[in-house]
Amino acid sequence: MKLKIAIAQIDIALGEPKHNQQTVAYYAQKAAEANADVLVYPEMWNTGYALTELGDLADNNGKDSQALLSKLAKQYHLNIVGGSVATKQANKFYNTMFVFDALGQKVSEYNKLHLFGLMNEEKYVSAGHAVNTFDLADVKSAAAICYDIRFPEWLRTMMSVGPQEILYVVAEWPIQRIEQWQIMLQARAIENQAFVVAANRVGRDNNNVFGGRSLIIDPLGRILQQAGDTQEMLLIGDINTDDEQAVRGEIPVFDDRRPELYY
Repeated sequence: MKLKIAIAQIDIALGEPKHNQQTVAYYAQKAAEANADVLVYPEMWNTGYALTELGDLADNNGKDSQALLSKLAKQYHLNIVGGSVATKQANKFYNTMFVFDALGQKVSEYNKLHLFGLMNEEKYVSAGHAVNTFDLADVKSAAAICYDIRFPEWLRTMMSVGPQEILYVVAEWPIQRIEQWQIMLQARAIENQAFVVAANRVGRDNNNVFGGRSLIIDPLGRILQQAGDTQEMLLIGDINTDDEQAVRGEIPVFDDRRPELYY
């Protein structure tokens, strides 16, 4: 399967959902003009890390975000990995990803599992409890949010079901650890013999500068496309999942696992 991937590496206006919705819509139009099959947004694009203001800002059950992403997916015939947004669900706050197919139908909803203490996420946001696997554009896929990539055992749990052919990652990853971001993503591609499509934001908030460097990586860990560290842009790259099948044919990692010894 050949896919044209678009990553919206955007700045996020802290605590301004309406402004950020306009940015998201603009990049959907740009992705459609580029004839992309899949569009990926970064983490917490509706509010940024305005965690102390979630009572006023969080999207109730993700209603507004889902409506927008579904509309854009259907309007532009795009499969959308909707980054993540701050949501309120049953009086708790979550960092939630929504995924929509090109007909505007939701195919996945995921609450971030691993909450990042250095940004006080666990003080305001509740953790999810479920895997995030789905078929998108006829490709078996999984997706994770930012800090999740530091837990390879969790990603292997998702990637080994199927196994999955693409791992999508969405993030607000700070500039001071951007080299780790790239290295870990390449490692996740190699060890899971899958394409990695990773969207990070740029810009700054009150406490952080974010590092961009959104990436498309092949199953051998080779970087196919890479954005810079500071500028907003739409990163475009082509992948062919038949290449991933060839890699798995050479080294049958998933067949050779011994999970009975791992727990």
